[in-house]
Amino acid sequence: MVEMALMSWPLLFMLLGVSVVGFNLGRNIQVSQICRDAGSMYVRGVDFSKDSNKDILVRLSNPMGLQKTGGNGVVYLSKITYISQSRCTALGLNPCNANQHVIMQRLVIGNTSLKSSEIGTPNSNLIDSKGLVTDYYREPSAVANVPFISLADGEFAYIAETYFPSPDFDLVGYRVGTGNYTRSLF
Repeated sequence: MVEMALMSWPLLFMLLGVSVVGFNLGRNIQVSQICRDAGSMYVRGVDFSKDSNKDILVRLSNPMGLQKTGGNGVVYLSKITYISQSRCTALGLNPCNANQHVIMQRLVIGNTSLKSSEIGTPNSNLIDSKGLVTDYYREPSAVANVPFISLADGEFAYIAETYFPSPDFDLVGYRVGTGNYTRSLF
């Protein structure tokens, strides 16, 4: 009985730990699927600047608590291109974001206060109602931090980023603000 009493506490904590990790792995799979679905629709031309299309994404992520603005998650959709020095010279632009990847379009669904985009965030006053970034040729805030891709001049890439917090993975006084972040490249 004494041995059972001594072993029950560590075993109970291990059981709770395994449960929390299991829940978080399940949440990570859901976040990855939401990211892939959002990116897949975006690359196929779904216009997420329209509320009706944002509603589709909100319905897909219903158990996670995503809303069009606010809520318990955020989805960033970005269209990236590469600007070569020769294109800047041909257009007569100086200054220019030459030899850099830039964000041409940025659409956001959800609560931006949870996490910012890891590839960069153009100034909000440069983004129109369709999510298009104006003057991305010259604007330094439109430069994308994408060391994981290499595009040729004029090529495009579509990136979906998704973040949802994991409050059950937080430990007060030790670890707070944890979450599941996923990025998909198309």
